Order: sequence, then structure tokens, then C-alpha cells
Amino acid sequence: MTHEQKQFEVLRWASLFLEKHHRESRVAEILLQYYLGVDRQQFYMLMRDPVPIEIVDKFKAAVEKHAKTGIPVQHLIGHEIFYGREFIVNEHVLIPRPETEELVQHIIQSTDTSGGDPLTIIDIGTGSGIIAITLALEIPNSIVYATDISKNALEVAEQNAKQLGADVHFLQGDFLQPAIEKDIQVDILVSNPPYIAKSEAPELSDTVKNFDPELALFADADGLAAYQTIIAQAPQATKRPAQLAFEIGYEQSEAVYALIQETFSESTINTIQDINGKNRIVSAKIK
Repeated sequence: MTHEQKQFEVLRWASLFLEKHHRESRVAEILLQYYLGVDRQQFYMLMRDPVPIEIVDKFKAAVEKHAKTGIPVQHLIGHEIFYGREFIVNEHVLIPRPETEELVQHIIQSTDTSGGDPLTIIDIGTGSGIIAITLALEIPNSIVYATDISKNALEVAEQNAKQLGADVHFLQGDFLQPAIEKDIQVDILVSNPPYIAKSEAPELSDTVKNFDPELALFADADGLAAYQTIIAQAPQATKRPAQLAFEIGYEQSEAVYALIQETFSESTINTIQDINGKNRIVSAKIK
């Protein structure tokens, strides 16, 4: 690349380079906007402005690294937007997906806050803290707990909570065990646990399987092990009535439904489809 290249020229080179390596060309816009330090509106207004050579060099290096290794753009820029807020992400946490916004939206819409008493919520396997933090900020008068077995993940989640001004109580341990040990009883239990069968790993893109933490992706028992553990533990940590809500793999609805029904015979269970029409959430009202 030469000196005094205009923004549209830099962007065009990157888009073509990414397409040649079978990557999404829109990554070029995200990275260039990040290195220029501008918002989306400014970005499009500056298309004919020259880009400083030091920014071109950093941008080119990032584009080439993404194209050749598959490193997620979120790891290159250090954050991802979730529910309109910027969350820190790195190699220790799962990168937030749009489907998980639908899980959070479901909880918010189905929660009755008119009772006056604070609602106690727990997010199991919190990762970067996106679910717990968003619920703490969106549901008034709530007490929110979040667990994760990974110390590194909890450090990221705590940074996000501090940065966003969310009051969340983070607990380290396996699924619900830390809550059980502290005798915490919750009104709402929510989780986006690992649910991919290890046999499916070859089908995943390199951007996912080489960079998202295995702990957050894969589960034994054909991807059902985390649900089995959480649902088995749930009677010790949930009030009556209570709500359970899980993000699931699109083929896991019947299995998760059966696990809940076996443990909580008196419950109303629904499967909710995502924006793409795939089964994505199993939600249960426990009597």
C-alpha cells in the first residue's frame, strides 16, 4: 500500500483480500472504523479522505491476520456489541451471538416486576457476563448472580459489569454449585451453556473452534451434559414458582423439554424459535 491512500481505496483492497480468502468482506469496515476511531456515520462521510500510513499498516496487519488464521474480528478489536452495549471479549469467553439477545429479550418480556419484591436471577455459565449484566440493567429491582467455572472468564465479566455500571454478584464454580453452597434461592434461572456435541467440532468454522474456549462450546452426552447437570441441581436453588430459560441447539428441544419435565413434573414448558425459525429457547414455568 502506498502513502496517501484514500479511505475507499484502503477499504476496497481489504474487501477484495478478504473475499479471496473466503472471509466476510464486511470485516474490513468493522476493522477500519475501529482503527480510525470513528462511528458509522463519520466513517461513510470520510470515504474520500486520506488514511494515515500508520493506521493503514495496523489495519492491513489485522486484515491479513483475520484472513489467514480466522481470528475473530472481536478479538482483534477487543469488544462486541450486545443488546446495544459494548462488552469486552477475549480468548477466555464466548463471543456473544444474536440468538442470545433473543434469550435475554424473552426473560425481560416475560418477567413481572409489579410485585414490589426484588426478583433474584441467576445466570449459569456467564462467560463475558452479557446475560447477567444486561438483565441487571434492564430489570429494575433485581438481584442478579452469575456463575462460571473459569476464573479467567469471571475476570472479563467483572470488568464488563464495572464498565457498564451493573450490580452483579459473581461466583466461581461448576454450574449451580456455588449458589447451592450459599443457599441462594432464585426466581429466574437462565443459561446459555455449552451445548455442541464434540462429534460436531469438524463442522464448525475455524473462527469458532480455534478461538472460542472449548469449555463454552462443547458438552458430553451429545451436547446435553450441561442441561442434565443444571436441571438436576435446580430444585436446590429455585423458589416456587420459578422460571427456567435455556438457549439450546436447534435439535435439542425435545431432550431439554424431557429433562425439565422429569425433574419438575408440575411445570409449563415452551419451545421458542429464533428469528431464523429454528428452535432456540426452552422456557419453563415451575409451579
